Order: sequence, then C-alpha cells, then structure tokens
Amino acid sequence: MSDAILPLSSNEPIPTPVPMIDLVEQYEAIRDEVRQVVDEVFQSQHFVMGAQVADFEKEFEAFVDTRHAIGCGSGTDALILALRALDVGPGDEVITSPYSFFATGSSIHLAGATPVFVDIDPETFNICADAVEAAVTSRTKAIVPVHLFGQCADMQPLWRIAVRHNLAIVEDAAQAIGARYAGRHAGVLGTIGCFSFFPTKNLGGAGDGGMLSTDDPDLAARLRRLRVHGDIGRYEHVEIGVNSRLDALQAAVLRVKLRHLDAWSQLRRENAARYEQLFQEHGLSEQLELPRPAPPCEHVYNQYVMRVRGGRRDELLAGLRDRQIGCAVYYPQPIHRQACFAHLGHQAGAFPEAERASAETIALPIYPELGAQRQQQVVSAIADVLHAGAKAQDRTYHFRDADKRAA
Repeated sequence: MSDAILPLSSNEPIPTPVPMIDLVEQYEAIRDEVRQVVDEVFQSQHFVMGAQVADFEKEFEAFVDTRHAIGCGSGTDALILALRALDVGPGDEVITSPYSFFATGSSIHLAGATPVFVDIDPETFNICADAVEAAVTSRTKAIVPVHLFGQCADMQPLWRIAVRHNLAIVEDAAQAIGARYAGRHAGVLGTIGCFSFFPTKNLGGAGDGGMLSTDDPDLAARLRRLRVHGDIGRYEHVEIGVNSRLDALQAAVLRVKLRHLDAWSQLRRENAARYEQLFQEHGLSEQLELPRPAPPCEHVYNQYVMRVRGGRRDELLAGLRDRQIGCAVYYPQPIHRQACFAHLGHQAGAFPEAERASAETIALPIYPELGAQRQQQVVSAIADVLHAGAKAQDRTYHFRDADKRAA
C-alpha cells in the first residue's frame, strides 16, 4: 500500500464535500431581504421593466460610476446590443480573445461581423495588446477585451490603439462587476460595458439578466430602444430591435445583492490571500502558478484559476473529484477551436497561450462563504494528489535507473 494516501480509520470523520460554489449559503444570509422584495413585486404585479428595473439601473450607475445603465435579458444580449448600437455588422471585424466564455465570440457573429481572435497574456489570461495592434485592419470596427475571472484587461494600451484607429471598445465585464483598473470600475473603461447577472456571477440573479453601461447619451438612448424592438414609445418603431427586457423580479433581487457586493468581493480577496498562504505552507509553490492582481488592477476573483505545472492538471482534476472537492476547467476548448468556428480556419497552435491556458488551468472554490476550514480541506487534498503523484514518479525513475544499471 502507498504511504502517501492512507485510508480513513473507523473513528475518523468522513470529510464533508466542498462544492465549487454554494449559492444556498448566500441566500440563507439574505433570505428575509430577498423574500420581502419578491413579495413586493408580486403585490404590484409589475413583472417586466417598471420601477424596480429603473431603480436598479440608477443604483448600478452609482455603483460603477457611469452616466447610463441599461438593463437587458442576459450578458450575451448585452454584448449583441452593444455591437448593434455601434453599427457593427456584415463586413466588419471585431478583435477579441479566444480564451473566454463562448458568448464573447458568438455575439460578434450574431451581430453579423467576423470575430478576429488574438492571443492572451500568459500571466493574466487577458487579451494581449500587442497582438491586438497587429490584428487591426481597414475592416476592424471594435475591440472586445474580456475582463476574465474578475481582473480587468490592461486597458491603457488598448485605449491608445482605439484612438489611433478610431475603434470602439466594448468591455466584456460579465465576470468583473466591482473590479477596478487604475481606480476606475470595469464597465466605464470603454465605449460600452457589458455585464451578466447569471446566478454564479459575483452579482448573480435568480435567473438570467444583463446590464449595459455607457457615458454616451446617444448610445444609451439607442440601447434602450434596441432592447424593446426598436420602439421609442406608443408602438413607434424607428429600427428593428430585439426583446431583451430585464424582469422586475430579477432587478428586485439584484438590488438587494448589490448592497452586499463590496463585502462579498472583499471576502473573495481574503480567500485568495489565504489560498496563497496555504499553498506555501504545504510546499506547493513550485508546482502551481497562482492568480495575482496585475497593477493597476483590483481583482474580484469571480473565479480562482491557477496553472498546474508539469502537465499534471488532469491528474489533479481527477484526484480532487475523487475526494469530492469542487473544481472546474475554464475553458477546456478555446473559442477558435470550437466546431462552429471551423470556417475561420484556425488550426491547433494558432494561439498558443490561449491553448496552453486551456490545458494547464484549474479553478478552485472561491465563493465568499467558503471559509478557512474548507480552504484548508481543498489545499490538503491538492497536496495529497500532487505529493503522492510526485512520489510515485520518483519511484518510477528510481526503478528505471536501477534497471539501467543492472543492464
């Protein structure tokens, strides 16, 4: 029997599973607040748009320091609406990252334009500004940087590129509500910001929902009518829009959660700092590459994504799952390698850093309620897997060397 992993003795408690995310704990803490506002919506019987949505938009404007916030049906809709409001369409190119949730690329296609993927920075996983500059052509209309995993892209060089080439910047801030770059919030760093309120986001609803932010009053007016079929009121349609209205129930729940968001973000940062300390204590610093804020960014850790060195990511993934430790891979297949984008002609190796990130990274639980005890359980499990694997590998090399000497 291996001396690295011993079975539990009969009098030892069986470890409690650690979920990747636990929305129930968050709900229990704010249950009374949420139930009160949901009941108020049912009492009013106003379920689509209305006062709850208008009030949430105002509160969101204050939170991210934008002049206009426009609620919509989802984060994906926000991206599509943003591109349409900027008149992005057939014949246009939009530069973005291949290492993101699928909607980043699909929204460009659904707007009628061509997604132009460029590689990422290996340390932050965000879009590489030098690669963006090299990809600009006469057809380029916009850049869509993704503030991935809760950290803003490096915006200063992107601002310079946008000014030089007269390009719009649409921020994919779906994972970055509350994140900052040089003191400014994600969502006010470009022409239009796009947010998602999918339940697992740092600010998550009780279903789908999205938000757009902009300081441009003309763009704001257009976004407001595009989300309601291009209607400017009294069934007068000046252009063809879509049906992407934010539900009052979602807005009411999100208004409650917005009041707690700063505190939750701080707990996520504390969890990230605790992980770093625990990994050092367990002697894992050489085997893992941990996420860290890149100046001048303030990270909000929508996901805690780290690299596993030595080609051992899948081994660790399987080991953690065996031990009932929540973990995930974001994203196992970059967007440019998805079958539906095969027509763009990208082969394996086209964007090596994005592909390496897909092969080497793993996400650990980071939700605010996680706590020190469960983090210790996560890191102990990682140490079990990696140290046991290292010992087995050492024994293999020892036997091989012995065989060579005997020969």
